Amino acid sequence: MRVHSVMGGGGLRLHVTDQGPEDAPALLFIHGWAQHNICWQAQAPLADKFRVVAFDLRGHGSSDAPQDEAAYADTRLWADDISAVISELNLLQTTLIGWSYGARVIASYIAAYGQEALTGIALVGGVIAIGKHREPWMVGEGSPGRNRDLYTPDQTRLLEATAQFIDDCTFKPLQREVYGQLVGANMLVSPLVRRALFAGDLDCRPIWQSFTKPALVLHGRNDAVVEPIVGKAANEALPNSTLALWDETGHAPFAEHPARFNAELAAFAAQARQEAV
Repeated sequence: MRVHSVMGGGGLRLHVTDQGPEDAPALLFIHGWAQHNICWQAQAPLADKFRVVAFDLRGHGSSDAPQDEAAYADTRLWADDISAVISELNLLQTTLIGWSYGARVIASYIAAYGQEALTGIALVGGVIAIGKHREPWMVGEGSPGRNRDLYTPDQTRLLEATAQFIDDCTFKPLQREVYGQLVGANMLVSPLVRRALFAGDLDCRPIWQSFTKPALVLHGRNDAVVEPIVGKAANEALPNSTLALWDETGHAPFAEHPARFNAELAAFAAQARQEAV
């Protein structure tokens, strides 16, 4: 695995991991709220045919974490982060994959830079709006916005709430090792950053309507964090999209059913690449 330090929006340092042939089509994985690039570890086998790139979002993992709400509310900064990773690593035929909050990051990039550098996008349990644009029907019972203990400085309460949140992300319990890693990754993110991620206002749907390249919208029918109807709304907004609703699947299909996820993502990326030719 190659490791890079990339300067993102506002000069912030992003921690990026990179594996697979450097001249292969790129899969750029963007994790969700209060997570870490480690959440994509089950996607490593895709590096046999793709360049698999993942990074820690600003405020997460080993990336810089300014303790200033403005560093997370500005949509352009998120866009600049993605652009910097694509350009600095010279990624080719790039497919963006965004989990949950990662969909907001993808929308930010498209709003600022358009679709020219992309072959397609995949939204995995993706949000479609934050801030004033988020409506009650979009929010599941397990949404982090519903549990104040996810933002408390009291680490005992914070840890208990975080463990519960990871439980709520899946239909069935994850393997002990994977579950522990996701809880640990979540705990690396400060309460201030956790709150600040909801500080901006963005409706992704008008941005999706302008995206004409292939899109895959993948959502678990048992998603307790982002309601499955949100996936249907994203599919309706994207003019060239395929909707995949998985039974007995929660908010983290890539961790719950990794082999199936990898196969479907690889097939989608290959199809999108053919359409781009």
